[in-house]
Amino acid sequence: MNDCTLILPCRDEGIALRAVLPAVPPAFEVLVVDNGSTDDTVEVARAAGARAIHEAQPGYGAAVHAGVLAATTQWVAVMDGDDSFDPADLLPLLDDVRLGRSTMSVGRRRPVRSADWPWHARFGNNLAVSALRRRGDFPLHDISPMRVAARQDLLDLDIQDRRFGYPVELMRRAVDAGWSFTEHEVAYRPRAEGTKSKVSGSVRGTVRTARDFYAVLR
Repeated sequence: MNDCTLILPCRDEGIALRAVLPAVPPAFEVLVVDNGSTDDTVEVARAAGARAIHEAQPGYGAAVHAGVLAATTQWVAVMDGDDSFDPADLLPLLDDVRLGRSTMSVGRRRPVRSADWPWHARFGNNLAVSALRRRGDFPLHDISPMRVAARQDLLDLDIQDRRFGYPVELMRRAVDAGWSFTEHEVAYRPRAEGTKSKVSGSVRGTVRTARDFYAVLR
């Protein structure tokens, strides 16, 4: 029986899921959290054998939190469902937390092309990392959308943000709780054609995300 659930927070990612889901290693149960899709995200997920649930409250944090609550395994992995990552890259992260090498393991994005991670999105990420380092021992280089940790550990952090500030609040609370971290480089490739990022797809989206980051770092 699998002991790790892969949570894919999704909104209008039906096109991407057609490529993502067949590539998920057998080590993971898959849970697609639909966050207000108007396409066939849920139908694609269920046709591929994944579990799919709905989260009515909009926001990345709301979708991820719903997935953590709905998971029943000891470990949980989180990854964007837009086909910008290879799910096989989660395996070394899972090994780290299973074997006790870290409380949380994350993927450090290495863009296949510079355009795949626009300057404005990278700048916002670097600001958040710098702010976290000023708070304490934070060895990571990326507020990564690919990560693995124990489900109960995540729930014990009591993360409150339900928008794009969720991953930053997660890191802040994890630092304050004395978590250990490991980081693995992962390829960051173009998201699936026909889909658009809610964060890095525009300067406006990045500014909105930076505002959410700042709110949880104060």
